[in-house]
Amino acid sequence: MKTFVVICLFLPLVALGAEPRARDLGIPFAGEPGPYNAITDVPGVTVGFETILADLPDNKAVRTGVTAILPRGDETNSKPVFGGWFSLNGNGEMTGTTWVEESGFIEGPIMITNTHSIGAVHEGTIRWRFENGAADSSGFWWSLPVIAETWDGYLNDINGFHVRPEHAAAAIEAAESGPVAEGNVGGGTAMNCFEFKCGTGTSSRVTEAAGERYTVGVLVQANFGRRDELIVAGVPVGEHIREDMVFSAVLPDNTEAGSIIIVVGTDAPLLPHQLKRLTRRAALGLSRTGSTAGNGSGDIFIAFSTANENANQASAGVSIDTLPNEEVGALFTATVQATEEAITNALIAGRDMTGNRGNTVKNIDHEMLKNILREYNRLEED
Repeated sequence: MKTFVVICLFLPLVALGAEPRARDLGIPFAGEPGPYNAITDVPGVTVGFETILADLPDNKAVRTGVTAILPRGDETNSKPVFGGWFSLNGNGEMTGTTWVEESGFIEGPIMITNTHSIGAVHEGTIRWRFENGAADSSGFWWSLPVIAETWDGYLNDINGFHVRPEHAAAAIEAAESGPVAEGNVGGGTAMNCFEFKCGTGTSSRVTEAAGERYTVGVLVQANFGRRDELIVAGVPVGEHIREDMVFSAVLPDNTEAGSIIIVVGTDAPLLPHQLKRLTRRAALGLSRTGSTAGNGSGDIFIAFSTANENANQASAGVSIDTLPNEEVGALFTATVQATEEAITNALIAGRDMTGNRGNTVKNIDHEMLKNILREYNRLEED
């Protein structure tokens, strides 16, 4: 008989006992973050997690979960957002993107889980939308939700199918504004990057475009990268830390070790084609951390704008606001900066984990990292 311990996590970082964030260690980043330095700095955006932890017979272990991003918080079900998506390398899955491309809208929450739980989360998200919404103007009820994944099978019994539809609903119901937990939570519970424990990370930037101030927020599920590639604040950190390289020992040279999902949100009034341009800039933030998006990597990004809340209403005469293309450069920069920091935050927040078959992945040693950055004069110290 299987026994599960399910922990729903969405609490301030201090309450979680989480490790410091990247800036707390003195790692320097360009740009101005929002109050929480999180995707929830975009007004209305909420984030929720369902984290599933259990030790099973036969040395198996459950280390997995679900992450939910609600672009309009409680109004997400009834008010779609303009959206755009981009695949840097497509060895992964993000459902619903055909309709995002066709319609220009993201309808409902954006969900992230592990590779083999796409179906369960898809079902759970549709069920939640059905139970908490209404039919469209035609009288029919249908949904093509956005569900994304990365593979957690090193630490999690991924073929045990432990994520169920109710876990998706729980993550959605847990969504709140404010500080966002990072590292070993939600869909990021068992994820690794650069052969360190990694997972969920977030960051934001406040910038100016066309005389107005806007926020760009990023949330990542980071599960990619070989140790040799790791760059932190421009420093080749991976060249200096050679211990516990769990994947380099078993993978051929130049083989990618995983994937990343990047979600970008903004309150700037952007149209779908402009949001697709924003997702492409997320790739530049990813590259700043050292990724080369290898053949086996699923690097899939999606962006949304919370402006134009009436754009999808079935009525005539809806007016749309947008920035001209000439004014979106600052938002591109903000996306690059926030993506780099969100990934670094995921790396810093990851905590040692032992999981399925006794496999263990350790976190990056914060003091060792600081010493390396200090050698390159890239550490901000009091």
